[in-house]
Amino acid sequence: METIKLNNGVEMPQLGYGVYQVSPEEAERCVTDALNVGYRLIDTAQAYRNEVGVGVAINKSGLKREDIFLVDKVWITNFAGDAPAKSIDESLRNLGTDYIDLMLLHQPFGDRYNAYRALEDALKAGKVRSIGVSNFYPDHLIDLCHFLNVVPAVNQVETHVFFQQVEARKYMDELGVRHMSWGPLAEGRNGFFTNETLRAIGEKYGKTPAQVGLRYLLQRGVIIIPKSTHKERMAENFDLFDFALTAADMAEILKLDTTQPIIMPSHHDAEVTKMFMNFSNFAE
Repeated sequence: METIKLNNGVEMPQLGYGVYQVSPEEAERCVTDALNVGYRLIDTAQAYRNEVGVGVAINKSGLKREDIFLVDKVWITNFAGDAPAKSIDESLRNLGTDYIDLMLLHQPFGDRYNAYRALEDALKAGKVRSIGVSNFYPDHLIDLCHFLNVVPAVNQVETHVFFQQVEARKYMDELGVRHMSWGPLAEGRNGFFTNETLRAIGEKYGKTPAQVGLRYLLQRGVIIIPKSTHKERMAENFDLFDFALTAADMAEILKLDTTQPIIMPSHHDAEVTKMFMNFSNFAE
């Protein structure tokens, strides 16, 4: 498995399995299947409500804990006061582990400075090995880095062939923040699985459009966490290391970039901000 070195020296698998929208009831089975396929990076979040199933699968797998890279995220309702620290402890209990490899802030809204300081404290205490953020646009990221002590190791943002985050990536690289994708398959939108450019390139290598789209991100140095509840599709998404795209292939896929999100509206959209403010006004 290819790895990415984070800015604190921690090695992270570049390809992993994400459990967004995997039900709590299905999480144990899906993560077990993913580990059996060969995935060693598992990405969950407090908001997904499936941490327990993820933890059970990992603890039943027979694999050494240090051989699995576990990513989790603090949800916005846990950003204020002492809630971030308490929520990290709860996540550790839910997952049945002594540490989380990478803990992220899930959104750039609410008391993100307070929540990130809690991540810094958890890092010092050894409860997490590395810390970062998710859904932070360049201005959010630059601002956070200016006021806090530990530069995020990772920024997990919507990234796929239709929204490649080329401009945002420049700022991540400048700050030493690794680029991680959520939604690398674009949730099948924009005709992803039948896209003619991806299909034509895939025919040269005996690969599907999905595999070509995922391979493209890997070659750009993006960390990816494709999700499926079907083991055969998990295996297909994992089968990315026996071919390489040419510079010409990469140039053709770059042309697919619309420069706009297609899954989640911009986090600078006023209605999106209002939605997240509604979340932050109550505690779960």
